[in-house]
Amino acid sequence: MYRRDFIKVSAAAAAAAALSPALVSCGGSAGGKKKAGKGGPLKMSYYPYVVELQHTFTISGFSRDTTTVLLVEIEYDGVTGYGEAALPPYMVGQTLETASAFLDKVDLSQFSDPFEMDEILGYVDSLAEGMSCPKCGIDIALHDLVGKLLDKPLYKIWGYNGNNTPDTSFTIGMDTKEVIIQKTNEAEPYNILKVKLGSTEAEDKMIVETIREVTDKPIVVDANQGWKDKFYALDMICWLKEKGVKFVEQPMPKTIYDDMAWVTERSPLPTIADESCQRLVDIRKLYGVFTGINIKLLKCTGLREAHRMVETARGLGMMLMIGCTTETSCAVSAMAQLAPVVDFADLDGNLLISNDCFSGMRIVNGKITLNDLPGIGVTKL
Repeated sequence: MYRRDFIKVSAAAAAAAALSPALVSCGGSAGGKKKAGKGGPLKMSYYPYVVELQHTFTISGFSRDTTTVLLVEIEYDGVTGYGEAALPPYMVGQTLETASAFLDKVDLSQFSDPFEMDEILGYVDSLAEGMSCPKCGIDIALHDLVGKLLDKPLYKIWGYNGNNTPDTSFTIGMDTKEVIIQKTNEAEPYNILKVKLGSTEAEDKMIVETIREVTDKPIVVDANQGWKDKFYALDMICWLKEKGVKFVEQPMPKTIYDDMAWVTERSPLPTIADESCQRLVDIRKLYGVFTGINIKLLKCTGLREAHRMVETARGLGMMLMIGCTTETSCAVSAMAQLAPVVDFADLDGNLLISNDCFSGMRIVNGKITLNDLPGIGVTKL
């Protein structure tokens, strides 16, 4: 069905999403045995950290060498959950100052049961419009805490098979031909390459053709809203199909729905919404506009909502992708808990930095590999 048919199913999909239990199984038989303890109020703390990229990272619109993140900790009964709030420049209005100010308003000491996740995270979400990044940091830390209290990884609590994870793509940003060759060679351990496009036609084609001089590995493309005209976007997608590209992410500006639906209907490749897809409420207007969606924790406020987005998109028959930004293994490992139920994954943000302060999920022969550590599966270094 295309966009015109969506009105017939959107109400049912919204109802299904509202019933999605997220981590409700934590309190039941599927979640495992809850650890006993003295309890007490939740205690939250946070501190800034600057992740340093191995290469200057360039996409359509800007470049950067670092990303500031806020690392969040929630402690309960002697157990600490870890979370992360990355603050990349494209999350407009969410800076170290504004995110810190938001976290300063959060009072988790009013809660004495971390398993009341809907109530806790509903309170956090209600404190301000937007601010999805710091909300995400709290959400990840709370999920990590609850998983540790149950002594189970989140993916097992959710009933997923940890062996059913996809390969991750490895991202190659825009650069000169010489550096593109270098980056492609460095990506040898990975089976799928994600290529950032969205500049001029000449530069975009140079990047793809340069990679094809080095390797015949599958490529996925992210244009980051860089193609403004629907006819040009379709022409580029047809050309990319000939070059062995598997799908195209966010080819056009995020709010141009009619033109994007026109492209998707004619495209020989799947189209994936990224900037167009922020939170659960966005899915209804993207059905029929894109083939699938890319879910990022820092955009949707964390795992609670990401899990509901997965269930809603699956119910509509949309393709599912999970992604990240340049983050530590804390946030990337949290996102990886959903990897067993998605079609594509771009979880390489921790691989692009030189000062990771966590260890967690690993990439083995290009494949996302989950461990059996409880919660989000990370160890603080």
